[in-house]
Amino acid sequence: MTRPALARQLVRLIQSKPVAEADLEAAALLTLDALANAVAGVNSAAGAKLIAAQAGGAPFGRAFLIGALTHIHETDDLHRASVVHPGCVVVPAAWALAERRGASGRETLRAILWGFEAACRVGASVGPAHYRIWHNTATCGPFGGAGAGAALLDLDETQFAWALGNAGTQASGLWEFMASSAMSKHLHAGRAAEAGLVAAELAAQDFTGPETILEGAKGFYAGLCPDPVPEAVTADPDAPWAAHLTSIKPWPCCRHTHPAIDAALELSARTAGRAIESVSVATYQAALDVCDRDRPETEYQAKFSLQHCVAAALSEGRIDFASFDAAARARQSNLRPLVRLEAADPWRSAYPAHWGARVEAVLGDGTRLAATRTDAKGDPEAPLSRAEMIAKAEMLMRLGGLAQPAPLIEAILAMPGEDAPLPALMLGTVR
Repeated sequence: MTRPALARQLVRLIQSKPVAEADLEAAALLTLDALANAVAGVNSAAGAKLIAAQAGGAPFGRAFLIGALTHIHETDDLHRASVVHPGCVVVPAAWALAERRGASGRETLRAILWGFEAACRVGASVGPAHYRIWHNTATCGPFGGAGAGAALLDLDETQFAWALGNAGTQASGLWEFMASSAMSKHLHAGRAAEAGLVAAELAAQDFTGPETILEGAKGFYAGLCPDPVPEAVTADPDAPWAAHLTSIKPWPCCRHTHPAIDAALELSARTAGRAIESVSVATYQAALDVCDRDRPETEYQAKFSLQHCVAAALSEGRIDFASFDAAARARQSNLRPLVRLEAADPWRSAYPAHWGARVEAVLGDGTRLAATRTDAKGDPEAPLSRAEMIAKAEMLMRLGGLAQPAPLIEAILAMPGEDAPLPALMLGTVR
């Protein structure tokens, strides 16, 4: 008997996976995090341009706008095994379609669970070489948008497989934007959300797509993935939903910097007021590939600089939105060059299942201080509490200009309730 195409196997896995109340509650917290990031995104140079373009009649849709805004401040979620930011793609796609169809909160959360699963399982299969050129959120995100759309549109097995096929053929998103700190990364999230939604809505009209989009001779793996791991798409089908395995960022910078930030913050109280001769950071190779940047020239580059993030954490004992501007970069100009990076085990071989680091500071008197993280704050092994999640959402929503965030937060967290409505979401002047 011929084995079904990978896309159809993924569809069967998702459609047969049971949804419990705890799963919906986890999805609600991830939805809160994503939408808080979208609200905050309004208060940014890129966000202002997006809002202005939409108000001026730009042809992109609601899913695109929410997705692009969500990814601006580098505070959105991250699924480690896939290196995908699922929330900035899946939540916007589900939200835009749910608003249009009048879906309930529970229906929307179920769609978000499906979307996270599709994006993260495909992302886990692309192999490490893919990530060196391609931004996984952009390339694997459309599968998540399609998964969310499939749930809300009640697609059957074949239509869902077609949706994944047409999501995959739209996959794109290159890392070249980092060289000049261009705004393309926000475009990646918006386009991925929109592409997945287009794929699902067309599939509902029996618009066909290639079921062999992943493993086909001219498919996703052949074109974009030198070392794919196809079996990851359907591995461990009884594992918790990907939503439970998704990390939340406590600091507004690249997630690859977080294990080292976490360790450096532990050391900061012991290094305060003392001369530092050198700092060494041992971590995994992907963190160096993305965040080895010893002279960041812009705020965005500083958010993708291990050297800057570790220096700031050590010297100031905190990381927040003020840690990356021109003044902050100037403050770290002496310590930052003393930070040396290397990829080393056990962190190198533990990636991507675990993102860890070791930070060692050598002081002027020869004292050596070190801290190690196997996982970072916000990972499933060291999760933010519900109270911390709410506090983060409040901070982001206030940053975006929402003076009273509590009603929106409460409405989002109430979504798992029977017949709970979808809350109204305003982004700047755009609903």
